[in-house]
Parts: sequence; C-alpha cells; structure tokens
Amino acid sequence: MDEKKVMLSGIQPSGDLHLGNYLGAIKNWAARAEEFDCYYFMADMHTITVRQTPADLRRRTLEQLAQYIACGLDPEKNTLFIQSHVPQHAELGWVLNCYTMFGELSRMTQFKDKSAKHKDNINGGLFTYPALMAADILLYQPDFVPVGEDQKQHVELTRNIVQRFNGIYDDVFKMPEPYIPKAGARVMGLTAPDSKMSKSIPEGCVFLMEKPEDIQRKFKRAITDSDTEHPVRYDPANKPGVANLMNIYSAITGKSFQEIETEFAGQGYGKFKPAVGEAVIETLRPIREEASRILADKAYLESVYKAGAEKASYVANKTLRKVYKKVGFVPR
Repeated sequence: MDEKKVMLSGIQPSGDLHLGNYLGAIKNWAARAEEFDCYYFMADMHTITVRQTPADLRRRTLEQLAQYIACGLDPEKNTLFIQSHVPQHAELGWVLNCYTMFGELSRMTQFKDKSAKHKDNINGGLFTYPALMAADILLYQPDFVPVGEDQKQHVELTRNIVQRFNGIYDDVFKMPEPYIPKAGARVMGLTAPDSKMSKSIPEGCVFLMEKPEDIQRKFKRAITDSDTEHPVRYDPANKPGVANLMNIYSAITGKSFQEIETEFAGQGYGKFKPAVGEAVIETLRPIREEASRILADKAYLESVYKAGAEKASYVANKTLRKVYKKVGFVPR
C-alpha cells in the first residue's frame, strides 16, 4: 500500500470558531483523513505575538480542539496537538531564523498589517514569526500545506528557506506545495453581506457554540432588501444579503439556488430568514453538544492532545536531529 502524503495545518486559537470557518473549510477537513496523513495543531505560540489574556488563551485552545473533534476530525485518524507541547517547533524556529533574510521578513504583508494595528507592541516575534511558521511546516516534511490567499506569502517564504538550506546542506527538507483546498461556501456577514463573516463583527457572525435562540435572532435580523415582488432569488450584484443567505442554505441542505427559489416562491423574508436560521441551528446542534461533552471530559481531551504531541514530537525530532547534525551541533 502506498504511503499517504502528509498534510499539515496550524490554526491560531485567537477567537471562537464561526459558521464561515465551518462551511468554508472545517466541514471538508474530515474527508481529508482518508486521502492524507493529517497534522492539525493549535498555534498557541503564534498567538502571543499579540498580547493575550492567559486564562482566555488556555480556554480557547482547548475549546478549539474540542470543536475540531466535534466537527469530525477523528483523533484516531488525524494527529491533533498543541504547538507549545512540541518543543521542536521553537528549536527549529531559531535555526531557520538564521537562514531567513531580514529583507524577506520586512516584506511580509501580515507584519505590516499587524504593526499598524498594534503600534504599542511591535515586538521581535511579530517580525520573525514567519520563520517559526516555516519550522511548523518543515518539521513534518509535508507534501501539502493548505493555504488561503492570506497565507500564500508564508508558503513562498518557506519554499525560499528550503531552497537556501538544501542548497547549503543537500536535501534536508522536502519542498512543500501549497494546497488550495476545495472551496467551501464563502460565507459573508449577516449584517454586512459585502464582507466575509468575521468575529470582529459579532452581531453578523454565527458562532459554532452559540445558543439556538441567539442564532435565530441573528438570522431574523439579517440584512436583505425591500423587494416584495421576487424576494428569494439569487442575484449577488443587486441582492447581496439574500444571495448570502441562499449560499448558506444551499451549503447546508445541498439544494441548488433554483430549488431554493422554488421552495420559497411567493413567500417573503419573514418565512425565508427563519428557515435558514433553523437549518443552521440543526446543523450546528450536534457539533455544539458534542464539543460541550468533550470539554466536560477533561481526561479524554488531555489524552487526545498528549497522544497527539507524542506522535508529533517523534516525527519532528527526526527532522530536528538531521538539521542539528547538518549545522554542526554536537549530538545530545
């Protein structure tokens, strides 16, 4: 049997997961385990480039892990771990810092964006974190790294580092390929349908762990328009709010836009919006209940992240030993 190709993805536990994360990405992840050997980690070390409340960071890291499992990431089939539990990330991060050029780091758009947002805390970690990100990736010699538009630059930098390092020391690292995931639904904000759903606008954002009555309230308040003639029809240019609700309904029910138009023909938004809300509530209910059950079972959650860190450390250590030998460190 052919060995599965390795795929790796790290996610910062910097906020609560929402419907956009789920329909846009996480929903498709469970199926990946059949095709790839997948590593998913909570990137808590990256999160502290911006000041965090320690208790919140701990809570969110565990909540995120529980939610991933509840969304179908089976710990038996995927390696799930917390970044700070695998010290090789920081160790390789330092080595790669020394093979990443100052000019490369200063061109990173995320550094510019975050520096502008956090003028009072432009720290060294914020500047050099792309080298840690390269270490996150290269430790596991993955074939693929799933990337959104905003992360392409980091994978390019990682590939530059691989070229530079392998050029000096022969083939140490596998060259990772960016993996553009199968596009899930693009979910826009319920109160601002011209921009993606975001936790920074909570009234237009539906969170995975939200109470059903709160979800329904948000859908009832979702922005639509004053069209009474043909209210439910797919016309993103002129009816962005309605198109967004149809996108969500279609992603959840599997119905085409044509079928949705037929289903709600002759009915107004007063019927359509609560129906979308109800479909979302029923989709998220088992996820919320399962995540709550997992969070209550601290021993189980701990066994998952400990087993994940153990497996990840074993794989990461093989790469780190090779790197240390190449750069001339005395073996331990």
